[in-house]
Amino acid sequence: MELNSIINEFIKLYGGSKDDLRVFQSPGRVNMIGEHTDYNGGFVFPAALTMCTTIVVRKRNDNIIRLKATDLDIMVEADIDKLDSYRDLKWGNYQLGVAYVLQEAGYDIVGCDMLYDDTVPHGSGLSSSAAIEVATALCFATFSNEKNGIIKDVDMIEMAKLGQKAENQYCGVNCGIMDQFASAMGKKDHAIFLKCDDLSFDYAPILLNGMKIVLSNTKKKHSLGASKYNERRAECEQGYKILSAALPGKKCLGEISVEEFEANKHLIEDDVILKRIKHVIYEDDRVLKSVEALKNGDVKAFGSYMNASGDSLRYDYEVTGDELDVMVEEARKIDGVIGSRMTGGGFGGCTVSIVKEDSVDRFIEQVGKNYTARTGIVPEFYVSDIGDGGKEIIDF
Repeated sequence: MELNSIINEFIKLYGGSKDDLRVFQSPGRVNMIGEHTDYNGGFVFPAALTMCTTIVVRKRNDNIIRLKATDLDIMVEADIDKLDSYRDLKWGNYQLGVAYVLQEAGYDIVGCDMLYDDTVPHGSGLSSSAAIEVATALCFATFSNEKNGIIKDVDMIEMAKLGQKAENQYCGVNCGIMDQFASAMGKKDHAIFLKCDDLSFDYAPILLNGMKIVLSNTKKKHSLGASKYNERRAECEQGYKILSAALPGKKCLGEISVEEFEANKHLIEDDVILKRIKHVIYEDDRVLKSVEALKNGDVKAFGSYMNASGDSLRYDYEVTGDELDVMVEEARKIDGVIGSRMTGGGFGGCTVSIVKEDSVDRFIEQVGKNYTARTGIVPEFYVSDIGDGGKEIIDF
């Protein structure tokens, strides 16, 4: 929805005029490569999208927070003094979870009326939840600073951390830091080379001359809470416990090299655990090689690493499923596709493909047709630019 339309809907819903309204935005993300490495302290390579969560908001003079989304009929009303009591809401728990963890961190939460509009497709694996969390955190932190006369910019890395904490501890999803970090710290036309254990990062330009990033939505809803995400995380913890006994000083799987893994993999007797750890170790290596390839302008090599990542996610980490497998198979059949893989947590959601610009229309037509023929599902496709991270919109 266009911003003016969201503002008009806000006024229709809550009354008043636009004079005292504020607008905050934060994007979804696509992870170009480095999947299920973030919660293992490894490397990831996400980029912020131009699809985002937009919040139109007005401060109140009481302790009430009212939440509404443009695509939902329900309105949620919450008491600032009881923020710990909304964990089981069907909608609104992510927003109120963020308010709660900010409150626990010392931020002074103020009452407000809020209207959310999301252009990140929900359940797509493009981190609609992180977009909501970071935009909400930025909004409440900004208002807290203003209330207390603090003249400084909001620390966006802290907003990412608090967004992750809300999802982990309030909503019960053990996500890593990547999604919130990318939403908070994205930079136009760049991806973020991020080391997840210490949050050291660098920006790397994505110069896909004559090529486009195409996101293919399987329309198989991606739900981390309902998927085997938490199970995979537990499996990685078991594997790390075994390897760390032989590799003292390694704080996480992300610190273990391919060579160290190969020398000690015999210690992991469970074949399933071994496959999970193999994926994480080799995926970290693929991220490092991918960043180097892109710095050298070798997009073809990057595409091969994307494909290898996708195959590992399918066969070693086993987080794809029929719909994602079909989408990748059909994408790789198209001339002009440099690389294609699932992105996000898996078990539905989206794939990411690098496609030559003159092949994009054919890609969308043929992949869509063949995917529907094989699955019975009509997919969606997005050709998205790489955008900036969370921010307040000043001029509107």
